[in-house]
Amino acid sequence: MLAPARPHGMAATTDVIVIGAGPAGLSAAHHLTEGGMRVSVLEATERVGGRMATDTVEGFRLDRTPQLLNTAYPELRRASGLRGLPVAHLAPGALVRAGGRPYRVGDPRGARAPFGSARDLARLGTALDRLAATPTGRITARPESTTALALAGRGFAPRTVENFLRPLLAALLCDAELGTSSRVADLVLRGFARGRACLPVGGSARLPERLAAALPPGTIRFGVRAAHVAANAVHTTDGAELPCRGVVVATDAHSAAALLPGLRVPAFHPVTVVHHVAPTAPLREPVLVLDADRIGPVSHTYATTSIDPTRAPDGRTLVTSVVLGPPPDGRSDKTIRDHLADLYDTSTDRWDLLSLRSTPHCLPAMPPPHDLRRPVRVLSGLYVCGDHRDTSTIQGALFSGRRAASAALRDLTAGPHPHLR
Repeated sequence: MLAPARPHGMAATTDVIVIGAGPAGLSAAHHLTEGGMRVSVLEATERVGGRMATDTVEGFRLDRTPQLLNTAYPELRRASGLRGLPVAHLAPGALVRAGGRPYRVGDPRGARAPFGSARDLARLGTALDRLAATPTGRITARPESTTALALAGRGFAPRTVENFLRPLLAALLCDAELGTSSRVADLVLRGFARGRACLPVGGSARLPERLAAALPPGTIRFGVRAAHVAANAVHTTDGAELPCRGVVVATDAHSAAALLPGLRVPAFHPVTVVHHVAPTAPLREPVLVLDADRIGPVSHTYATTSIDPTRAPDGRTLVTSVVLGPPPDGRSDKTIRDHLADLYDTSTDRWDLLSLRSTPHCLPAMPPPHDLRRPVRVLSGLYVCGDHRDTSTIQGALFSGRRAASAALRDLTAGPHPHLR
């Protein structure tokens, strides 16, 4: 808990105040604490996690937004508070619905239909192998275009693009039109080639909860909303002035711009997440199901409890589906269930809607030109982080928090902290 605010001019009891207890803010707080700073985190709500939230409904644990992780995310290993985070792995590859038929794709380098000839398969496998071995610096130095244009110019067979790469990247980027920077797409596809898609066991909220638990007791103060910030103080909406030596703004982009006028606010991808209870599992395998035909609203879906049984009570079946945009029928799920019947090749008449949540500002858009390392230092003592400063992934949010912490430590201590670079 923060100490009571002192009169202006008196010594602060806190070195750095972090505003926002989402993944970026918790990451910043974590690395600042490890760097020897006395840190306080102000969170306007009554929980940690921001958009990385999990609701409990009738014993089911339901993620509010799409939260597929990847075992190749470096920040899952770099943050000591996240090492050993229990995750449930999806099977390699995907189940793709293309041409009205399902095709199980294991390791893409060993795929068969619907990709075409052996030469097409070999070309895809070689490209993924090469991408998996490519350093980040070489990817970020590549010529940049939209993902859609880059796919068309990479020499892949049209069927390879339409029946696998397009639906896969649309799901991983939450971008149906693939207007995302090709550099970002390459980084995401490299992660797919290097690691395994996974879910935090028990719900996505487990990740920020674990980061929060690694902080010293009393670090996070809930129900406190910042009204104004400066490099040496935070003024809250209840009239308190909280002195400090530095401030990290770790809110969503719109809230950050309200506290830091002039900060650029990106466009956003709206996303709808739908959870159904099914009488039986439509798939026993923990696999991502992709729609290549684009004849319905669902981008991707998975039988959640086939991946992580802890998310449902008493062995019941939970299915999670993602629509890239607003729901097609408002609060009704009829069109979505009809599409899911095609994707899973099973009747969904007895599926019960448990939750349908649409988030208009779900993920920051990343069209070209996209700065993969937007500045996190506003001035000495004032910093900003979040997925809007990096890539619109959990990796990006966590890494931006580490970058902000590193900048603050360079400014507020005698020298750089190489372990945070």
